[in-house]
Amino acid sequence: MGFTIGGIREMRSGPRRRGRGAGATAVAEYTGLWGWAVAPGARAAAGVCSCGDDACAAPGAHPLDFAREVPPGASLGMAADAWAEVPGASVLLPAGRTFDVLDVAEAAGRRALVRMERMGLPLGPVAVTPAGRTQFFVAPGAAAGLPGLLYRMGWDDADLDLRALGLGSYVTAPPSDLGGLGPVRWLRPPAPDTAASPPQARLLLGTLAYICHRW
Repeated sequence: MGFTIGGIREMRSGPRRRGRGAGATAVAEYTGLWGWAVAPGARAAAGVCSCGDDACAAPGAHPLDFAREVPPGASLGMAADAWAEVPGASVLLPAGRTFDVLDVAEAAGRRALVRMERMGLPLGPVAVTPAGRTQFFVAPGAAAGLPGLLYRMGWDDADLDLRALGLGSYVTAPPSDLGGLGPVRWLRPPAPDTAASPPQARLLLGTLAYICHRW
């Protein structure tokens, strides 16, 4: 089984190349340094997903069903071996395990980030996507608890462009591109004190909800 990127069909079978490219290096950093699992993902070009499904619901933004996940703690060699089986795959991080993600519009997210830093609130990794979204990494459980948190904070009936990504969701990680739109970038990269233990969503939610409501 293979997948197509830029018109070139790349197969699972064939010689395995022990590459040390940006993808394998990033995977080794995420697994070895930050303790995150990584899933090889599809890519997209001109809106067409490399999975080959013309009706794909998430072009270039979902795991490859035939590829093995790289577990937390994998070394550079293990990451390179895994990525040699799926050359060109995007780097996807599964949410709901060591982190959930609060996803907001980019402009509101950037403004909220500045405000949070001025207030001295604890922050985990923060990414920005080419789709115009800011993604705040928070402790697991945020997705399941978001409706209740918003209710208790008085934002349950507000029209907020705010969602939480939890178990079963994946986020595209730097240096990969998202759906052929361009690369995902870190606004605040992972660090030893934030990657393994991101802050609880409730510590950030008030500021995020306030900024999103005003935006």
